[in-house]
Amino acid sequence: MKLIETIPLENGLTVEVRDLSRLIAADTTKVEILFGIEVPLNFGDWACPDHYQTVRKIFGDALRFEYRAVRSFVRSAAIEAVSQELRDAFRRDSLAYLSRPDFPRRFAFSKYREIETHPYRYREFLKEN
Repeated sequence: MKLIETIPLENGLTVEVRDLSRLIAADTTKVEILFGIEVPLNFGDWACPDHYQTVRKIFGDALRFEYRAVRSFVRSAAIEAVSQELRDAFRRDSLAYLSRPDFPRRFAFSKYREIETHPYRYREFLKEN
């Protein structure tokens, strides 16, 4: 996981761009770029302290936003161009949304909705001690 670049956002968060590409055959590569953002969990965003505590219990003090861009069977000569194309597409399509001031709050709320909608995924964390 080689760190390619970091992109500071207007809302104070930072996107880490990592190269996860790997060789498939002698002249073919799977180009995979991972975009990740650590999103701190802010108690002040929550009207209900129990919801905040539930999310914090499962995910910790920070949430992780990740997006993977993948292109398979890329010729060796085209690896850099495809990698740049994937990064440019992410910048064009996602940075405006991720830079919004309310992105961290909305992302945290989406994690709570995920817990409520799919509690079976988190049953180990939700057990009463």
